[in-house]
Amino acid sequence: MTTDSIPVIDLFAGPGGLGEGFSAFSSKGNQSPFRICLSVEKDFYAHQTLKLRSFFRKFSPGNAPVEYYNCLKGELSQEELFDLFPEESAQAEREAWHAELGTGSSREVDKRIREALNTSKIWVLIGGPPCQAYSIAGRSRMSKVWKEKPELKESDSRHFLYKEYLRILANHKPPVFVMENVRGLLSAKVSNGPIFKQIIKDISNPTRVYRNCASGGVRYRLYSFVKKPRNDLFNDCVFHPNDFLVKSEKYGIPQRRHRVLILGIRSDLNLTPDTIPEHEAEVPIRDVIKDLLPLRSCFSRGKDSNDIWRRHIRDILQTDWTGVNLIEQSVLRKMKSQTKDLSEELECGGEFMSRKNQPTDLYEKAWFLDGRLRGYCNHISKSHMPLDIHRYFFSACYASVKRSTPMLRDFPKALWPKHKNIKNGIENGAFNDRFRVQVESLPATTVTSHISKDGHYYIHPDPSQARSLTVREAARIQTFPDNYFFCGPRTAQYSQVGNAVPPLLARTLAEIVYCLIKREYGNGS
Repeated sequence: MTTDSIPVIDLFAGPGGLGEGFSAFSSKGNQSPFRICLSVEKDFYAHQTLKLRSFFRKFSPGNAPVEYYNCLKGELSQEELFDLFPEESAQAEREAWHAELGTGSSREVDKRIREALNTSKIWVLIGGPPCQAYSIAGRSRMSKVWKEKPELKESDSRHFLYKEYLRILANHKPPVFVMENVRGLLSAKVSNGPIFKQIIKDISNPTRVYRNCASGGVRYRLYSFVKKPRNDLFNDCVFHPNDFLVKSEKYGIPQRRHRVLILGIRSDLNLTPDTIPEHEAEVPIRDVIKDLLPLRSCFSRGKDSNDIWRRHIRDILQTDWTGVNLIEQSVLRKMKSQTKDLSEELECGGEFMSRKNQPTDLYEKAWFLDGRLRGYCNHISKSHMPLDIHRYFFSACYASVKRSTPMLRDFPKALWPKHKNIKNGIENGAFNDRFRVQVESLPATTVTSHISKDGHYYIHPDPSQARSLTVREAARIQTFPDNYFFCGPRTAQYSQVGNAVPPLLARTLAEIVYCLIKREYGNGS
């Protein structure tokens, strides 16, 4: 085997963002050296997404069948597509495995890995264990439960799912691995101290935990993708925990997404990785969504039409809360100008929307667009309550003028949520960011799975649309190509996008990994 075909195994794969970046990386010879040979995911709809993308990759770039695009347009079901191409669909079925790691037989996991690698010695392990219990939001949601029953915190299986990753390291000994997780991992604790410190200790020496490995021990040196090591007196690589934190907006991702990324290199390989160079400027959200078809918000209750929606927006200026001294004059002027410019007939979107124009200055145009698709998938606006549409319109007008999202204290009181403790909440900061506009001149805030339940934190920057982001807009911010289709109901689609690693960032990680492997193995086996 040569470095022209390097197997990759993706654990806890989600919808496949990390694997997509590795698959899409091309070396200077315009070849794609990495090949996903196994991706494992427990969520049903994320697995469906993985399987469909795996099928797409079975064809050389630009040569996917027209039936694939018909499937994305809703003209053909996934089952019908697979029936037409039995060989490629069978390969996709083998590659995308619907399974929950850490709960079933480890023998089956090991068997699948061995079969996928097919005796290859040069390969890469990627992925990260589920992160809900590590995230700051997750710890906030669970804090009350853990306070009442502290034993549940210690036994929460999500804290220790990384040990399945650890077991695979110990048993299969990949030359290189990439482990990803949320920023909250750096501050999470259990009774015996910080989780991150324990994880670093374990993945550096996985056979310390799994002593029954028949093939002997294995150790790894751990590196940051963005920081050089601080060598100590013994010339060992030393990193501070925060050195492993990658701030995506610094590396060409239009989103302030901060994640822990660890690069592990087996200790018998005398290699030191490069670091990712920072981009000269941050990429604002407008540069990745400006060509998408404008949509209007829909009403969650009552009749819904474009005329009713326009009247609802124009009626905002007749409400009491737009009176003198209740809103800053600059914001009010913006609102008045926006209500005069509502002549365009806007739709609520669909699972597939045809493109009406060809963008000329889209960021990473060649990455996002597929000329054969000629439209957008997963581009449907959410339905909102009439008062929320007022809030979104005000918020977007405010952000357009102020270049920052309004805090709740900046809202007219008539737009405050109807909570009994709202005033105290605003004073102590609990409700201040209840409605958050994605400011068009800045990178987006972190897209999380929470977007599936609450659009208030993901308000579109264009006031004339008065809505939260669609799945496709969130996917653009996460840097998924337009021909990447997310399966399942919309809630599942949002969750998949929010849980993913940005593929463009993953492509950069893949380049770092490839350079390492190339230096060590060249074209040998």
